[in-house]
Amino acid sequence: MAVTRKAAAHWEGSLLEGKGEVAFNSSNLGTYPVTWAARSAEPNGVTSPEELIAAAHSTCFSMALSHALAQAGSPADVLDTSAEVDFQPGTGITEIRLVVRASVPGLTAEQFADFAVRAKEGCPVSQALKAVPIALRAELV
Repeated sequence: MAVTRKAAAHWEGSLLEGKGEVAFNSSNLGTYPVTWAARSAEPNGVTSPEELIAAAHSTCFSMALSHALAQAGSPADVLDTSAEVDFQPGTGITEIRLVVRASVPGLTAEQFADFAVRAKEGCPVSQALKAVPIALRAELV
């Protein structure tokens, strides 16, 4: 059975001078401001679609990697994943970089890197973002 999550955006004004809000409707986590300036320059306390993509991607990847490791009998003690999403005005999203640092008892760095690559390829958010180059760095700590 499919699960549906909902968010909604409200925008007022032109692209460059306008402003908006994004609401997390399914979870009721809140409503957050968005602006073109936050997307194309400095965030200044305002979010952007790319930051939301980075949040979704880092979370989805961590879940996929955690599951793969546990299924193989090597559950992680800790997974810390960061995602960076590059946006070029006039071009779009140009690159995504995932960095995962983990503590996984019993695995070599090479084994962990292999799990990370497979998790990146199988992560549903990675699948949805296939049109964008996704770099990955995996480190055991």
